[in-house]
Amino acid sequence: MKDPIDNPETTKKIKILNAAVLVAALGYFVDIYDLLLFGIVRTDSLKDLGVTGDAIRNQGEYLISMQMFGMLFGGILWGILGDKKGRISVLFGSILLYSVANIANGMVTTVDAYAFWRLIAGIGLAGELGAGITLVTESLPKEKRGYGTMIVASVGVSGAVVAYLVYQIFQDWRLCYYAGGVLGILLLFLRISITESGMFKKVQQSEEKKGDFLSLFTHKNRFLKYLQCILIGIPLWFLVGVLITFSPEFAKALGVQGAETILAGKAIACCYSGLVLGDIATGLLSQWSQSRKKIMALFLFFNLIMVFVYLNAFGISATTFYVLCFIMGVSVGYWVLFVTIAAEQFGTNIRATVTTTVPNFVRGSLPLMLLMYGYFRDQIFDGDILKSGMVVGALLSIISLMALWKLKETFHTDLNYSENQ
Repeated sequence: MKDPIDNPETTKKIKILNAAVLVAALGYFVDIYDLLLFGIVRTDSLKDLGVTGDAIRNQGEYLISMQMFGMLFGGILWGILGDKKGRISVLFGSILLYSVANIANGMVTTVDAYAFWRLIAGIGLAGELGAGITLVTESLPKEKRGYGTMIVASVGVSGAVVAYLVYQIFQDWRLCYYAGGVLGILLLFLRISITESGMFKKVQQSEEKKGDFLSLFTHKNRFLKYLQCILIGIPLWFLVGVLITFSPEFAKALGVQGAETILAGKAIACCYSGLVLGDIATGLLSQWSQSRKKIMALFLFFNLIMVFVYLNAFGISATTFYVLCFIMGVSVGYWVLFVTIAAEQFGTNIRATVTTTVPNFVRGSLPLMLLMYGYFRDQIFDGDILKSGMVVGALLSIISLMALWKLKETFHTDLNYSENQ
């Protein structure tokens, strides 16, 4: 029997802004709020816990590592559960876990306790986006699913901007964590109104193996496709995780006027404001052109150009520097396409596993990118962070473009199928 969402007679009747899209978008909003809030309050929270001097950086790296480990583990855990137990169960479980962790983060009195709850928060944060995008792509017809994922991503990344504004209002890192936890718990009540995707229900009734994470590595073509899905997203995380996160250092190296006033939190907020616009633009352009790959390639080139513009913006004003951070965010507004492409590349019985693990592996690649960046900075360019940033940015863009070139176009792909084991 033909799935209703692929029936031309019912396609027009399906609303884009349905319960699944709304809940997935708000869930990702709270997800990004917490993820970026930690980066914004990290220094002040550690000082409040009695950490001083160079220990702030060292303990900060320890906390980030714990959070990242949680996200890597959580990505695999939630992905498998999403294919075995359902997309909605993951949406519910992940939001509940990181809501509790958020509240607990606001109560910590030691760095070790902080690290433990960042680990738990990381596990919770890992499941939201993948499960949400999987549910949305399976709940909308192929002619409309790009709009649905665009809404999820654009609403979601605005959580970073809200995190910055909330901290500016409260000026208390504990209250900011409490706010995130309460938002997550309130969101749980909305989840009562959503139903599981028909594609998953169909696969659940079959005898096919579901959520087999290891199957991604035991089949050559499947593994290469999975790896390519990860590689096309790495320039984004280098830009956000290095170029924007360490914006005060880059501002000083560029001789930005008033460089000492540049704040990483404000730069992150500007970048993510641009990301919202970029996600909307790439979503609309991909629907207009009926191509994921063409628009993805266009923005990868845009991103590469902006990396060189940013790292050669000598002597500009602080205001212009923040504007550049905003445009940088627009240039990596392909996050929605990146995750949608991953969801569309694989069958229903393993789709949640792929869509949940891929973005978390991209985030988890940051330590490797930092090592690459550190090697060029310390061993090749004698401490020159600008040249190092340009070289690493160029290399990652080339790798991503090559990976994208090998992937198939998925705009018109019917997702109602299972992956051969």
